[in-house]
Amino acid sequence: MTDLRKKRRSIELSHLEAWLHQGRGSFHFENVEWIPVVVRNVLRFSGLLERGERNARSPVLKRLTFSFPDLPPAFDGMRLLHLSDIHADGLHGLPEAIVSLIADLEYDVCVLTGDYRFEIHGPCHNVYHHMSTILAAVRAPLGVYGILGNHDFIEQAAELERMGVRMLINESAEIRRQDQSLWLAGLDDPHYYGCDDLPGALRGVPPDAFKILLVHTPEIIPEAAAAGISLYLCGHTHGGQICFPLIGPVLLNASCARRYARGRWSYGRVQGYTSNGIGSSGVPVRFLCPPEAVLIELKRENPE
Repeated sequence: MTDLRKKRRSIELSHLEAWLHQGRGSFHFENVEWIPVVVRNVLRFSGLLERGERNARSPVLKRLTFSFPDLPPAFDGMRLLHLSDIHADGLHGLPEAIVSLIADLEYDVCVLTGDYRFEIHGPCHNVYHHMSTILAAVRAPLGVYGILGNHDFIEQAAELERMGVRMLINESAEIRRQDQSLWLAGLDDPHYYGCDDLPGALRGVPPDAFKILLVHTPEIIPEAAAAGISLYLCGHTHGGQICFPLIGPVLLNASCARRYARGRWSYGRVQGYTSNGIGSSGVPVRFLCPPEAVLIELKRENPE
């Protein structure tokens, strides 16, 4: 086990003693166990539970284009499939629905921005079969890259790597086309574990390189801007998961401005997208906030 992974493991163990007071912010609603129980019972008694589960089992595809003046010409038109917050063992039939959605898509790289399992504590083995089912449908000629989220333990990294995912735990990877390259930097979870290390992840990356940052949450956007990140991809918030007409999401569980906690945004020269996620946590339901896979095309502004 590398030093980075040993550090993550030690932090996980420390959270067993102080699990409400780590990472960004001092309190995390998603870790309060009675809240999902109350929400589930309210939905059951109101007759909405089944509808919410059906919504959560019906992911959609969102197509986006991001344009950059400094994108290397060789990557003009490159496509990335972004999957976040899969929570693959949280709802019966969800892995199969994801496979049906992505099976016929064409893209070059697949990026996974954390939260592969449903629970935040306990054993991880239940998720591996479901993740294997999903990853068998991924066809990414330039590779599959992943990071860890706040629901993930370090032991999952090795299992996902055995399935063909290159896990970036405060590390970077160069992707080459012809004689040009861009870099993917992946951070460990900043929200719950608070063990992200952006300077460490960018160590060895040329300062003028085109950089895409994979982070579980949208909580370190200013740091990303200062580091010269061009594209910031994240999830965690589920877009609120349960939204109301006119009001929108009640809870987003991220220590950042709401405009960065769902959908497309920009911050200085950084462009970003915070995915609704393709799974659900707490209670596996969705209302007015469909689960999504995101297909992103990179374009070069004013190509030569």
